[in-house]
Amino acid sequence: MVYIVALLAVVFLGLAAMVVSKMAAVVKNAGGPKEEGQIGLSNKINGALFVVFFVVGLIGAVWSFMYARQFFLPEASSPHGRRTDNLFWISMAMITAAFVLTNALLFIFAWMYQHKEGYKAAYYPENHKLELIWTIVPAVIMAVMVFTGWRAWRDIMAEAPANAQVFEIVGKQFNWIARYPGVDNNKLGSFNYKLIDNNNETGIDYTDEASFDDFVSTSELHIPANKPVLLKIRARDVLHSVFIPHLRVKMDAVPGMPTRFWFIADKTTDEMRNITGNPDFTYEIACTEVCGQGHFSMRIRLVVEDEAAWEAWCKQQKPLLTSTPELATRIPASLKAKAAKYLPADATAAPADSSTASVPQQGGVSVATTTLR
Repeated sequence: MVYIVALLAVVFLGLAAMVVSKMAAVVKNAGGPKEEGQIGLSNKINGALFVVFFVVGLIGAVWSFMYARQFFLPEASSPHGRRTDNLFWISMAMITAAFVLTNALLFIFAWMYQHKEGYKAAYYPENHKLELIWTIVPAVIMAVMVFTGWRAWRDIMAEAPANAQVFEIVGKQFNWIARYPGVDNNKLGSFNYKLIDNNNETGIDYTDEASFDDFVSTSELHIPANKPVLLKIRARDVLHSVFIPHLRVKMDAVPGMPTRFWFIADKTTDEMRNITGNPDFTYEIACTEVCGQGHFSMRIRLVVEDEAAWEAWCKQQKPLLTSTPELATRIPASLKAKAAKYLPADATAAPADSSTASVPQQGGVSVATTTLR
């Protein structure tokens, strides 16, 4: 490929030198008289070069497309992705047809209507019928393209189905954090950015009991195949962008403005390995918004598996509250009993910053004091 590019560069430089030379000759002889035969010969050469350039350019464009096909993404692994791809290729076909037609006329007319001895150009001021045709036809085509695109966008961005499995992905410099709702009826707990620290990177709010069984992962996101998935998206610091190329999923992660995207992944990771013939294939979630020096590392593995395998994997994971019991200090006293089953035995005792604590006084009398937080 490098040699082809180098060859094309040499050809381009040669043609540029030829054009400059011809332009210099034209400027030099602009004021002098011209013989009719010389004009006719120059026009024939230029007209022929126009046609040759068009044919060679068309062949080069077709070859370039055919060569690049090996680098295209495989068929989308989601229904909305295949619909998006179909709209893309229909649009490309229509645009390419219009491009080839108009340029064919441009270059061929340069040959057909070149200057000839005894030929006088006709004055053609207007043709209302022709003007209506080339105005109405493109307008109708564009309207159809816009309408079909709007319909696809409306369907893709509609509310997720009620049975959609919920996940959250949070972007920060420079990695993704996936949060799962645990087993409490597919419900993610609340969050608050003010609660973010090294132990609680997504700001899970433990005043909401739905948060108790939430767990997180920074290395991979597991989702079930053939089931609607609602991906809730946040950013902790700067603008990021969630991109799952094989599923045609893309949505910005905006600080202070949660976004979402729902989809159905209908090809598991193992199925894609068979389809692509690549035993090492894996889905990937990348960031397509330049977010700083470490932007290149904004990647997380996506594992698509059948629902039974996904449920088995989820049951093996530990809630963040279990692996980081110090977060129990953020649980209100009224909810500590409900949170107890997620905490290690030695963490179920009342923490030092609980709302009330007994302070020993002289004479063996204890006085209840209130700690302000």
